[in-house]
Amino acid sequence: MGLDQYAYAKASLEAEESEEIAYWRKHNRLQGWMEQLWEDKGKPNLLEGSNPIGDFNCIPVELTLSDIEQLEAHVQHKALPETQGFFFGGDSFTWEDDDGNAFGENDYYHKEQDLEFIANARQAIKDGKKVFYNCWW
Repeated sequence: MGLDQYAYAKASLEAEESEEIAYWRKHNRLQGWMEQLWEDKGKPNLLEGSNPIGDFNCIPVELTLSDIEQLEAHVQHKALPETQGFFFGGDSFTWEDDDGNAFGENDYYHKEQDLEFIANARQAIKDGKKVFYNCWW
């Protein structure tokens, strides 16, 4: 069990058909950034009484082009917020692979994947789709 994160594009939130454009596993800093974005947007899609502690879990948040541009700036400047959670794993900026080999102190393990997601999200928006982030832990 742990933090699984998805980004997908679809015609609308209600549309059944979607295209996955990114998947992350235990990228806790991205989770913190997305949760803050969701809160800044007024916690859309929160179902009253569904999660009494208000956790940002299994709740989609739409990402606009402006959101994507802000995310890119934070990724480029290694400015995603440190975020902790029981199922979130170690810090996204320091990482060990499955064999215990350190990726490198002060490295950003997910940076390449984050930038690929940003490019894919921009293209999806350009193609007239909506982009969403969702997580499950």
